This record gives sequence, structure tokens and C-alpha cells, in this order.
Amino acid sequence: MKKGLIIFAREPIPGQVKTRLAASIGDNAAADMYETMLQDVLKAVRRLSEIDTVVFWACEEESLRRLAGRYRCRSRRQSPGDLGQRMQAAFEEMFADGCELCCIIGSDAPDLPLSYIQEAFRLLETPRTDVVLGPSRDGGYYLLGLRQVWEQFFIDIPWSRADVLERSLDAARDSGLMAALLPEWQDIDTLEDLEAFQERKRLMQSTETG
Repeated sequence: MKKGLIIFAREPIPGQVKTRLAASIGDNAAADMYETMLQDVLKAVRRLSEIDTVVFWACEEESLRRLAGRYRCRSRRQSPGDLGQRMQAAFEEMFADGCELCCIIGSDAPDLPLSYIQEAFRLLETPRTDVVLGPSRDGGYYLLGLRQVWEQFFIDIPWSRADVLERSLDAARDSGLMAALLPEWQDIDTLEDLEAFQERKRLMQSTETG
């Protein structure tokens, strides 16, 4: 069964990435932090050799080849539109390429356990699961996994509000789809998120050296 993983990413240009984090640490520092996170995510998913991974970039057409070479990844350009329209188009491309199961993640959760992604695909392989969501603490989700494209997960969803996950679960229930939830995790959008990530990293390092 062919599995696909979409990673949504942006070129780490100061002032254009992690704007909420930049409000606390500055544009340049936020861009540097985002590039580090992106590299960590790409390094991690390369270990998922059985999964067809493609980075969908929010970039200009002329930048795509350069980004693909710089980050050594299969790359495509995100379609125009709001977040839902861009995600739907990416899923449609992956399914059109022959993927039977597909998940999407962002590029700003550098310590997301690979086991969570693997569990998402394991759940999708079971006939009782149509949709998998990875809840984040801000009310959104860090992962969406589908067995096919259902447009109700991409339209009329309040992407900037704290009830994205709730509305997505409502969409599944209203459509008669079975949804499964992964453990909670959090991407890095704010200074508080960054400090929590750094604390997790310190705890992990102390455990490894203890």
C-alpha cells in the first residue's frame, strides 16, 4: 500500500516566517530558528524510507528548483489559495500519483516523534479509520491523515481560530467518517512554544547523559 507524506514549508526569509515568534525574538532570529526546525524535520523523515515524502513549498515558481537542491528533498510548489485550499490541492496531487494513504505535517515541530507519523499510517490501514488527526495544544492539529480527499476538511474551517480541531472532528462526524486521534503535540509558533521545546530538549539530553 503506497503511503505519502506531505510537508508544508516556506523559504526561511526574515519577516516571512514565524511572525508570532518574530514578535518576541526578531525577524532574523525567527528565520534562523525556522530553518533549523525545517532541517531537523527533513532529517527525521528521511528515516521513513517506506513513505513517499514530498515538500510542498510556499514559494515563487523560480525558487522551487533552488529550494529542492538546497534542502535535498522532493519538492513541489503549493497551489494558490487559503490554507485549506492549498492542503486539499496537495492531497489531491499525492493521491493522483498513486498514494493510497496520505498524511500532512508542517515544518515547525522539529521533535515530533516519528512513531506518531507511523501510528497515523497504521491507523489508516485499518478499515475502521478514515481520518487521523494529531491534536496540538492551541486547538489546531499538527497532522492530518486521510484515505481519500474529503473536501469538508478543507472548506469552512476557521484556520486562524482555536477550534480548528473541533471543527474538523465535527466535519468527520457529520460525514459519517471514523476519526482517530494521535497523542497531543505542539509545533512552535510562539516564544512560549519555543521555551517548551527547549525544555523538552534539555530533559532529553540530561536523560541521555544521565
